[in-house]
Amino acid sequence: MAIFAPEATLETSTKKVTVEDVYDTNPWVSNKGDLLAELKTHVEAKTHLADYKFASAVEQNALVYDCEKLRPIIATHEGRRDVMAELGRALLSGPGILAFKKMYPDTSVIDRVSKTFWQIIDEQHARGEAKGDHYAKPGSNDRIWNVQEKLALRDPEAFVDYFSNDFISLIATAWLGPGYQITTQVNVVNPGGDAQQPHRDYHLGFMSDDQAMEFPTHVHLLSASMTLQGAVAHTDMSRESGPTMYLPHSQKMESGYVAWRNAEVKKYFAENFSQLALNKGDGAFFNPAVFHAAGTNQTKDFKRMANLTQIGSAFGRTLETVDREQMSNAIYPVLRARKAEGWSESELKNVVAASAEGYAFPTNLDRDPPLKGLAPQSQADLVWQALSTDQTPEQLRKELSALAERQRTDCA
Repeated sequence: MAIFAPEATLETSTKKVTVEDVYDTNPWVSNKGDLLAELKTHVEAKTHLADYKFASAVEQNALVYDCEKLRPIIATHEGRRDVMAELGRALLSGPGILAFKKMYPDTSVIDRVSKTFWQIIDEQHARGEAKGDHYAKPGSNDRIWNVQEKLALRDPEAFVDYFSNDFISLIATAWLGPGYQITTQVNVVNPGGDAQQPHRDYHLGFMSDDQAMEFPTHVHLLSASMTLQGAVAHTDMSRESGPTMYLPHSQKMESGYVAWRNAEVKKYFAENFSQLALNKGDGAFFNPAVFHAAGTNQTKDFKRMANLTQIGSAFGRTLETVDREQMSNAIYPVLRARKAEGWSESELKNVVAASAEGYAFPTNLDRDPPLKGLAPQSQADLVWQALSTDQTPEQLRKELSALAERQRTDCA
């Protein structure tokens, strides 16, 4: 999504909007107004198979690709680039949701990896841990955080065979370019497990409306270009078992990151979602701004398992490595003194923003789960909390050290 040049355009289902238009008419998103009407201008568009040369079908307004047919095409450099160009366009200005049939034609590697996943879930249960996700009721599902690292340490051969799949690279590069980073989290929707709430995903999808509205519109447009969401089916997924529900074309809604909690929007989603059945070894990848939610498992005895993939852009990182814990500890006595001298809250917060890590992610969600809302506390939260309650430097040092320890992985 090219948004930096003034002449760049943002494609919607009805017209092309320039970046200048965005700043002239809507420099800040809002959760007020007729959000449902805005949503409908996008999601009532139809996906036409004729517009996508390499797709095999359109199902419920989403695109379906046959990996067996794509394999000989992507074996050549030109063919691969042509396919990636189409996939990127489909994620940006098309339906935003793509299913890949027979992504793993030999499902024996799926079964081997699943065996490790079930072992981890059994161990979590034995420890009395109830792992869930951000958008579902407790008990509806089982979640394994950072399953990618856990799999690599427990069964390196299975990890290598699993991630050698070329379609993960194909779709990740089509949306993010090279240098991407993969993380994966297993989600099992248990029998009778209720559906998630419809939502958008990381980054802005993990924020409250008030937090998201602090970011200008162009960041809302950029956020989806920093991440690719997807899932590999580790069991067959009939509609009865509750595969993911999507609202194709909803990624084009400018205010979507503050609209998904709106009651009218949620009602519309519930009445109009698409839900693609998948077979074991199939995959589905989507623009993280597509409104989506795991479905209700209506079966009595079937546990639906998917390995969720969250792939991040290489560009979501700073130029230098900085020890922000050390820096925060060094300047905290001065901050405390300046506060006593009468410095304003804004001056103090400016310094905290220049030193402490202001974002809670990445973290170890096994050990550092969200306490309230969708994200845990960040370094900056702890520094500001210390200033507000006049903690000593030693108290802050212990808090920051404990946070660093929680954020470390412990999969060995």
